[in-house]
Amino acid sequence: MGKIRVGMIGTGGIAHWHARQLKELEEAEIVAITDPSAQNRERIISEHQLEGVIEFTDYKEMLENSELDAVVICSPHTLHFQQAMDVMNSGCHVLIEKPMACSQKEADEMIETAEKLGKVLQVSYQRHFQPEFLFIRDAIAKGEIGKLTSVTASLYQEWGQGTVGSWRQDPALSGGGMLMDSGSHIVDVLLWTTGLSPLEVSTQMQKHQSPVELDSFTSIRFENGVVAGLNIVGYAPCWHETYVFCGDNGGIFYDNGKITIRRLREEPITPRLPEQTTNQDKSFIDAILGKHEVLVPGQFAKEVVKLTEMIYTAAGYNPLGENDKVIS
Repeated sequence: MGKIRVGMIGTGGIAHWHARQLKELEEAEIVAITDPSAQNRERIISEHQLEGVIEFTDYKEMLENSELDAVVICSPHTLHFQQAMDVMNSGCHVLIEKPMACSQKEADEMIETAEKLGKVLQVSYQRHFQPEFLFIRDAIAKGEIGKLTSVTASLYQEWGQGTVGSWRQDPALSGGGMLMDSGSHIVDVLLWTTGLSPLEVSTQMQKHQSPVELDSFTSIRFENGVVAGLNIVGYAPCWHETYVFCGDNGGIFYDNGKITIRRLREEPITPRLPEQTTNQDKSFIDAILGKHEVLVPGQFAKEVVKLTEMIYTAAGYNPLGENDKVIS
């Protein structure tokens, strides 16, 4: 089989990460890009030396006029569903940026289409490939801290201040605020590392005069008696990411990349982490080539969408403003 021919929808910020990782692979080649912004297209071509790539302003034209095997979608959130459906129906595999979709209904239809057409549908949650989170997931599964009892997951970010005037604060394109955007990665970690399903949530949100919510504080009751706090703060002075996983025989503390294991009245342990062996783009190409299963499948990413929907519903929040009860 020749190289996997890749097209890209959207060439802004995160697309550069994908371009860099795809360029490292002998099995893949970026052959076409689409973005309504000529400046964005020019920048990605220049920075990643994509000579010979075909440029389009509309993704449908790219699908109709390029020979592609796969497409990476890096567009605003509310566009993901239709673009992914069109990509798969055109005969291509799809790697889609988070969130997979803005509703569980959309996610279900995407999964059904991928299965019917036999296409790889992968969602770009990069923490699934990072050694810190692989360690946490495996440690919990192996019972290193006993039976899991509680989790707190928190992300603080200057998201509100840094996205003013961008599509991220336009509900018609973002589908929500910080929770739907950067917060999606934290919801992902919470669900993926624990393997638990939420039963009930209650939440408080605040906008700080933004068109979308910036801060959300959510209490979650999971199965097996596990309780959790999910704190997504977009009105903060800096980035800070923390998790605490408590069990009946210890706890795992994650603080901005540093992991410590604590047990009652014992010295803290700094574990040795595994080496990173793949990433979201390499694993996507390898899944297409049949080297392994899809590592972040739509079926899992749908659970992130489902919990996000539960949280917005519990807050009485509609990102489009109808019956919105969130404090502004």
